[in-house]
Amino acid sequence: MTTIAFFALFSGIFWTITYLLILHRSIQDRVIGMPMVALCLNIAWEFIFSFVYPSNKPQLYVNYIWFCFDLVIVRQYLKLNQAAFAEYLPKKLFYPAFCSVLAIGFFNILFATNELGTKLGSHYTAFEINLIMSVLFIYILLSSDRTQGQSISIAATKMIGTAFASAFSFLKFPS
Repeated sequence: MTTIAFFALFSGIFWTITYLLILHRSIQDRVIGMPMVALCLNIAWEFIFSFVYPSNKPQLYVNYIWFCFDLVIVRQYLKLNQAAFAEYLPKKLFYPAFCSVLAIGFFNILFATNELGTKLGSHYTAFEINLIMSVLFIYILLSSDRTQGQSISIAATKMIGTAFASAFSFLKFPS
């Protein structure tokens, strides 16, 4: 196994563990800890690089798995988080807001990929999403008294997965 493949494999393993921990915590706490913007960007990226511009194997299979995880998280999000948004949005705007953020995220990733090409587009947009997700997770923890849907394990596995992905990208695209 090459060094690049090693880093790609372990980033995928740790991010997969992160997904499983998010799903577990959402069942336990009955609330989704993943911010809506991060979730919409995530599922849009995985859809695009699974079906519109399919990644090379074995990443394609990982994308399929992550896309399925995201479908479950979206279902849980729409079921569990509507009440949490009631203080910010009227109930009737919850679904249109979610669909709007999903569409904006999808076209953002699609247009960036069209501009940069699939190889660079997939990497740049993945890091864009990763940065946004990290900032939003920290914002949630700092801006509220609740830690529902969140855990140190989720943060640690996401951080380790990101470290491996960063090393992978640096080695794959040194310039």
